[in-house]
Amino acid sequence: MRIAIVEDELSQQTLLVRTLEQQLERDGPVNCQAFFDGVALQNVLRKESFDLVILDWSIPSMDGLELLRWLRVWKGDAVPVLMLSSKGSEEDVAHALNSGADDYITKPFRPIELRARVLRLLKRGKPQSPDGPLHIGRWTLDAVGHLVLYRETPGAEPERYTLTSREFSLTLLLFSRLGQTVSRAHLLESAGYETDESPSRTLDSHIYRLRKKLLLDARRGMVLRTVYGQGYQLGWAAEENP
Repeated sequence: MRIAIVEDELSQQTLLVRTLEQQLERDGPVNCQAFFDGVALQNVLRKESFDLVILDWSIPSMDGLELLRWLRVWKGDAVPVLMLSSKGSEEDVAHALNSGADDYITKPFRPIELRARVLRLLKRGKPQSPDGPLHIGRWTLDAVGHLVLYRETPGAEPERYTLTSREFSLTLLLFSRLGQTVSRAHLLESAGYETDESPSRTLDSHIYRLRKKLLLDARRGMVLRTVYGQGYQLGWAAEENP
């Protein structure tokens, strides 16, 4: 999981990163990227994507609420956002939630509570039932067998596609972030690659095979688009109504 953190106090930033890595390691690999000011994260968010963003309210150059509004209104990104602040009044919490935050924790945070809230946001950000397959429109993703099923019409016999573990991880992330651009680094990490060691063509090859194998084009109502300089986006074709 990829988590972006903005915290301008080094001691608090170090504590937060260490706590998240320790608390979440049992749930899978954790990649925390920390920033000291809002503009630094804003610049990264123009090209990168994350599973969760944790924002301190009072940070240099652009406060947390300003960055949150930019993320929601200008960029249109639905990534879960957890506000973490020493401001704890009822009005402050309500203001942050009304501005687009998904949750709010006051400092000093409690590690077990932080883990619970982070996991809740991460699960809410993925339209996947823990008790069964993921259904989106004509598509069904079954994690048990790394299967993707496609039905041309309701009730029709589904076409079945068996994917490799890495192909399925990529497909699940793209379907989970439907309509959102997912960065190259995010996709590579989801497939189990080290992003600083994997050549660019590795991801491109996977995406090419997925397009061919699943026939992700307008005829099936689901298109896998290249967003140059950023990554890939899976979305409904213009004529498709999910």
